[in-house]
Amino acid sequence: MRKALRWLLALTVLIGTLSTAQAATAAQPEATDIKDRLLSIPGVSLIQEKPYPGYRYFVLNFTQPVDHRHPSKGTFQQRITVLHKDVSRPTVFHTGGYSVSTNPGRREPTQIVDGNQVSMEYRFFTPSRPEPADWSKLDIWQAASDQHRIFRALKKIYDKKWISTGGSKGGMTATYYERFYPRDMDGVVAYVAPNDVVNKEDSAYDRFFAKVGTKECRDRLNAVQREALVRREPLEKKYEAYAAAEGFTFDTIGGLDRAYEAVVLDYVWGFWQYSLLSDCDTIPADAKTATDDEIWTSIDTISGFSFYTDQGLSPYTPYYYQAGTQLGAPTIHFPHIEKKYIRYGYQPPRNFVPRDIRMRFQPFAMPDVDAWVKHNARHMLFVYGENDPWGAEPFRLGRGAKDSYVFTAPGMNHGANVAGLVADEKALATARILNWAGVAPPKVQADATQAKPLAKFDAKLDVRDVEREPTLRP
Repeated sequence: MRKALRWLLALTVLIGTLSTAQAATAAQPEATDIKDRLLSIPGVSLIQEKPYPGYRYFVLNFTQPVDHRHPSKGTFQQRITVLHKDVSRPTVFHTGGYSVSTNPGRREPTQIVDGNQVSMEYRFFTPSRPEPADWSKLDIWQAASDQHRIFRALKKIYDKKWISTGGSKGGMTATYYERFYPRDMDGVVAYVAPNDVVNKEDSAYDRFFAKVGTKECRDRLNAVQREALVRREPLEKKYEAYAAAEGFTFDTIGGLDRAYEAVVLDYVWGFWQYSLLSDCDTIPADAKTATDDEIWTSIDTISGFSFYTDQGLSPYTPYYYQAGTQLGAPTIHFPHIEKKYIRYGYQPPRNFVPRDIRMRFQPFAMPDVDAWVKHNARHMLFVYGENDPWGAEPFRLGRGAKDSYVFTAPGMNHGANVAGLVADEKALATARILNWAGVAPPKVQADATQAKPLAKFDAKLDVRDVEREPTLRP
């Protein structure tokens, strides 16, 4: 009898244990493929998946309101990409401020934290443009709200720390996003982000061009630029033939003559934006004795004679619209060129946007962001290049900023990054990014000089060169 009771008790315990284990197992959701998890988000649809070793890479559409203040008044499809590493890793939210690349790429902060990366195409850049396009809905708050909705949707999957980043207009975008939604991100890394606080005050650029690089290099560039205007007549004939052969037109800017001068006046700026001091050897040493073809080739290589055509301007209409309504645009002078050779000067953004699109400048947009950064920046890192014209008007930090930094990479251009900083700043910047992302190893927490990227450099995946884009836009 006692044996029977002991057996029955043991059987009861065993059944109870198995039942508990089964219940625990049943309570755990089955693992779901990351693609299925992404596509389960309302408004997300798959465009394409591309393989890359160690990652999953998705090109997606995300349904956004045309107007975040009135979501019921229509939607559009915004293109985003997801470079998936692991949901246990932090996520970097990247935007270039323009169209998004649909090829796998990893930005510097993503390599540093060895994380996932979400990239967003800026609204109104095709194909992420509402149809019909209500251009009044293209502003920095609406774009920040795009990011906010994407973050809230993906945070349910990627629930670790988030860092936002971007270069140039993308750095501006990351900053504006932080200004309007400061509770979303755990850190911001903004590269070469211009800060045109007062649109009509651009003397900082003139001071920059008076001292950048060396006198020998400046003299070479100035001489070629001047010579291109001195030889305007023969070089414009060459331009006319080139445009005819390529089918280029000039309706938006108002004619070939305006386009020619715009390209030439971009020349010096374009050199310093994309080139290094060591590249001065590629500039004709004596502009006066150079042939027409040599002058043409140098200007075309740096500025691009195709850009101010209708075909060249069209992809960048959203940028020039924003420059003429909120962001501002630089105006510089050319003391090395006699006034008789300059007919139009630096032309305003209005000249680069089709006339049927209405524009009105909002002078308080940039001062608002500037003041917010000075007094409220938290976990923000700004990186500039010493020889980059766009760094002439940088973001600056005030007394209210906390755990935030502005660093300048010596000798670097518009491609400046953390890797190009001097050793102590590079280590500090890397350590802070790791800390903000919640992945700083104990040795880095104890000693910032030990900080280095957690992922190995991948020549195909890690973008380090300057993104070659039209000159006079960030």
